[in-house]
Amino acid sequence: MAKIEGFRVINYRSLRDITMGKLWNTQNAQALTPMTAVIGKNGVGKSTLFDTFGFLADCLKGGVEEACDSRGRGGFERIRSQGQKGSVEFEIYYKQDGNARPMTYELAIDLDSSERPYVKKERLRQRRKGQDRGQPFSFLILDEGKGVAWKGEEGGKLVDEDRGEFDVTNFIEEIQIAETSEESKEKEIVELDDKRKLGIATLGALKQHPRISAFRRFIEEWYLSYFTPDAARSLPLAGPQKQLNIHGDNLGNVVQFMEREHPKKFQSILQKISSKIPGLEKISTAKSPDGRLLLRFNDRGFKEPFYAQQMSDGTLKVFAYLLLLEDPSPPPFLCIEEPENKLYHKLLEILAREFRQHATAKKSGSQVFVTTHQPYFVDALNPEEVWLLEKGEDGFSTIRRASEDSLINNLVSEGLPLGGLWYSDYLDKR
Repeated sequence: MAKIEGFRVINYRSLRDITMGKLWNTQNAQALTPMTAVIGKNGVGKSTLFDTFGFLADCLKGGVEEACDSRGRGGFERIRSQGQKGSVEFEIYYKQDGNARPMTYELAIDLDSSERPYVKKERLRQRRKGQDRGQPFSFLILDEGKGVAWKGEEGGKLVDEDRGEFDVTNFIEEIQIAETSEESKEKEIVELDDKRKLGIATLGALKQHPRISAFRRFIEEWYLSYFTPDAARSLPLAGPQKQLNIHGDNLGNVVQFMEREHPKKFQSILQKISSKIPGLEKISTAKSPDGRLLLRFNDRGFKEPFYAQQMSDGTLKVFAYLLLLEDPSPPPFLCIEEPENKLYHKLLEILAREFRQHATAKKSGSQVFVTTHQPYFVDALNPEEVWLLEKGEDGFSTIRRASEDSLINNLVSEGLPLGGLWYSDYLDKR
């Protein structure tokens, strides 16, 4: 299962420059854990950090201009950090699986001469086989929609842009001059007709670019939860669906799929869920006369079922999250903002443990990224899994790992819960 080991954001709203985990040039840093939680006070940028992943997914799906205007973001100038003039930049350091060589994806977005957002730069880098140190080789180089991509599983160019600007135009001319050589056949000159679209969106659809395709699929398969109980109470048309969508309005369709395709597994899921939601005995679906799907909940002591429209927000949320964790084909990256909303506090620690158990599963688990402001949730985590987001004196966010504080590590090793320490102001700056 693919895993993000490090992530950097530059000039995205309050995130002027933050890094989590390790990057290709910070190998001594500790990688992100399978379960990661970001905590902090209101207004420090937790929702903004969550949205960076949604923004990247939207860029891949519809292009950078559409992503800037989606989900109430308000356009590029509202996204770029206040007072900054540079590009909005992202860097993802990830592994396709445990034994794979890490890849780095770099993206820079800016305004063109017509004041429209466009892709200024894209890079995909990877070290060659047997290369344990030094700079990785770029196998996708795009500047202003023009550049070069290397085919296959190997190949690339060593580009050290820290020592000066890399001239893509001259490099393309060199390739064209040597186009008859064997080495040049590994390269493909690329010129996109729309600089607002990501290069990985186009090239990732081509069989001759397996590394680019793998990264594109990785982002496409992210699951970012914008679940709302009201959406789950809607009445969708009947028809089984394999995976829960981001809003959860197909919750009944997923139940219908599990009932039909995995009946034994579904019964074990229900037993597991009912043990965590007091009084819940059975969950099933029924079809209305007009072909819509009804989600039914049977409580102990009541003969007639309750429907999703009658169930509490908390019950629907816990059910949706636990059902999501039981997905037979889980997403590689699962991102949830404040799962604690509308939940009974004693359910939070259980939910955190379920997330971690899913994230650390050896064969089929997702990397889980959560933002929260609930100490009960944090009680189930360890210092390596928790990051504290704060606002600096300049108004921009800073982030640090709880495990960077030796006092916190010592107190947790003595048996004190991490959430309790946070509640007692041991994590926040004093």
